[in-house]
Amino acid sequence: MKTVLHILPSNSFSGAENVVCQIIKMFSGSDYKMYYCSPDGRIRDALEENNIDFLPLREFSVKELKRVISETKPDIIHAHDMRAGFYVSLACGKIPFVSHVHNNNFDSRGLSLKSLLFYHAAKKAKHIFWVSESSFEGYKFHDRFKDKSSVLYNVIDKAALIKKMETDSSEYDFDIAYVGRLTEPKDPIRLMNVFAEIIKMAPDVKIAVAGTGDMAEQTKSFAKQLSITDNVKFLGFMSNPYKLLYSSKLMIMTSRWEGTPMCALEAMALGVPIVSTPTDGLCELVDDGKTGFLSSDDAVLAEKCTDIIKNAGLRQTLSENTLKKADELLLIPAYKAALDEVYRQCM
Repeated sequence: MKTVLHILPSNSFSGAENVVCQIIKMFSGSDYKMYYCSPDGRIRDALEENNIDFLPLREFSVKELKRVISETKPDIIHAHDMRAGFYVSLACGKIPFVSHVHNNNFDSRGLSLKSLLFYHAAKKAKHIFWVSESSFEGYKFHDRFKDKSSVLYNVIDKAALIKKMETDSSEYDFDIAYVGRLTEPKDPIRLMNVFAEIIKMAPDVKIAVAGTGDMAEQTKSFAKQLSITDNVKFLGFMSNPYKLLYSSKLMIMTSRWEGTPMCALEAMALGVPIVSTPTDGLCELVDDGKTGFLSSDDAVLAEKCTDIIKNAGLRQTLSENTLKKADELLLIPAYKAALDEVYRQCM
């Protein structure tokens, strides 16, 4: 039995955290014993719900990582995102570690402190997983590490998602759903502006915003300024947003940067069309005009959302195409095999 320690710097539950939970669950009952390690916080509830072993950090620091590594003596460390990769590179000693980059941050695309610190981590890592071609190509020094890099698109367990959705007894009546953090990368202020444009064209539209974040209050305040709160309902964080998604006519995203967003994969698995900015991994998930729509123009985003809401035939076609695309992408055995191969090479 080999031990894998998954390291994350966040104590909340979002995209990267969801990916790690998926990985640990797919290796349940295998030759690997996996632990989730991060600062304590809201993440504990999600881990308990998924029956995942948790090793909490008092703080995210090299000293704390060294303590946990010394106590668990893992065979492999799997560090998620650039910050974790850098800290692990300082704390791991001779234990091999794998880096996993989940997004394409603006601040790692050029010469910056972040890109330089991750350069140190990347040199020491045995392998680097990138969740999209754009996340790999976007990193300033990606050419230096192409021989130890591979793109590993995120996947989800569709059957488990549907099973969890069915535990939700609530009823939802929304045309549009946004599911995600209210933080700078997601550009929630732009999202509100798009909503305002949609409401002009469809005054009775019903919109749900499921998520929270450090821009939550600012976003709500801006929605009030735009006088759209009669149409837009802020539902806060939802651990099970899948029935909300399934009941909606479309999901919208206005992200400034992404990796391969889990919420988009979840929407696709449920046959929900996506309207989004053409950002990173979303360009690889959404076939413009076939499974959803991509545009950098807020007016076009609003127009496409309105078209889907009002045109049942278009909505049905997009939904059917989305389900087919999801079946092509969500290949858990191949994903698991890619991880297993790298783990074995590290040992």
